[in-house]
Amino acid sequence: MASHALIVLQIIVLSSLAATAFSLSPYYYKNICPQALPTIKTLVEAAVYKERRMGASLLRLHFHDCFVNGCDASILLDPSPTIDSEKGALANQNSARGFEVIDEIKAEVDKICGRPVVSCADILAVAARDSVVALGGPSWKVRLGRRDSTTASRTQADIDIPSPLMDLPALINNFRNQGLNQRDLVALSGGHTIGFAQCLAFRGRIYNATNIDPSFAKERRATCPRTGGDTTLAPLDSTAARFDTAYFNSLVKQRGLLTSDQALFSGGSTDNLVNTYRLYPQVFRKDFAQSMIKMGNIKSLTGNQGQIRANCRMVKN
Repeated sequence: MASHALIVLQIIVLSSLAATAFSLSPYYYKNICPQALPTIKTLVEAAVYKERRMGASLLRLHFHDCFVNGCDASILLDPSPTIDSEKGALANQNSARGFEVIDEIKAEVDKICGRPVVSCADILAVAARDSVVALGGPSWKVRLGRRDSTTASRTQADIDIPSPLMDLPALINNFRNQGLNQRDLVALSGGHTIGFAQCLAFRGRIYNATNIDPSFAKERRATCPRTGGDTTLAPLDSTAARFDTAYFNSLVKQRGLLTSDQALFSGGSTDNLVNTYRLYPQVFRKDFAQSMIKMGNIKSLTGNQGQIRANCRMVKN
């Protein structure tokens, strides 16, 4: 009986150690390559300084990566005979951008580290954080140690990446499928305090919606006609290059650009959270950081799973 109890205890201890060994940690590269994170930060700051919109683009890459089979850099893989590239998904085609910046970061980090030890998935996660900080947003300790996928799925991307046309129940269900709750939904949607959207994504709202400020609709129609101009950009809020709470203020005024934005404040269960974030910016900043950490943990590959790509755009043979 005693020996059986000892064996059970050893199994528990070993399982615990294995889980610890393969869990993500903010200090993963501390000894492996201490200059990795400062290098990423420098290059992200340079990219955002050159083009403020790039900060939102890098944040969006991480978001769209995590929602499709986890945060594994699958979004970066180019199409090939064996890769059904997520770049061709409806939410990414002619829309997702920043790939060249990630390539530049990867090349420089591998050079600094002497070999490919930093995953593309971790680069995406850190670049998202550094982009938010560069635009005046909160910082957080990014948990690291992700590995890169060897597959991608355009089909899954079309299913899992939330559509700008979704109503509140659809959004809640979409986030729930990723292990995220309504607080995460509203906080992460607050990432739309930076960046732009294409006419194609909001045309239906500005011409057909009833829960929209008429003057705002008229303003947006000036650059987004009923036909044509699909890729014409409009800011997601009035301060698209600054991380603040203007996004939530716009929702209360029925000036949300996307249907999925305004859905957060249309008499539903998330109205109170929108008001909280609008009135208490520090609460939003804190919750956004916590939700980013939570999102960054979705189905991460660790240990011997996946690989560390030498080129973020292709699987290493």
